[in-house]
Amino acid sequence: MFAADEASRNLGIELIEHGDGAAVLRMTVTSAMINGHAIAHGGYVFLLADTAFACACNSRGPVTVAAGADITFVAPVYEGDVLTARAEERTVFGRSGIYDVTVRRGDEVIAEFRGRSRSIQDRTKGQRPARR
Repeated sequence: MFAADEASRNLGIELIEHGDGAAVLRMTVTSAMINGHAIAHGGYVFLLADTAFACACNSRGPVTVAAGADITFVAPVYEGDVLTARAEERTVFGRSGIYDVTVRRGDEVIAEFRGRSRSIQDRTKGQRPARR
């Protein structure tokens, strides 16, 4: 899935690790990501976390999308910062799942993200579920 993610790859996001229900990604903050307060626009931090979430929730094969997500920004981010996002599955129930992503600059927590996923393919047949 990440190989086809033009948006994330064009921002320089790198997939560092991936496995069942987990992923680690990295991004360097560029001058194009800086807002009028001389810090990174929160949307870029969200995008990094969301991409890690997407890689984790799609790690087992069925096409899975975000049903919702929220983020708490803990510390400002500056140009040149190298951010790492670690996504971990918390639970999967039916076609839904919950994932937590921690974004760090080195050892410092920058943001905490929680994503809610929904599989759009039947896990047993590999087909889209019927519309209701």
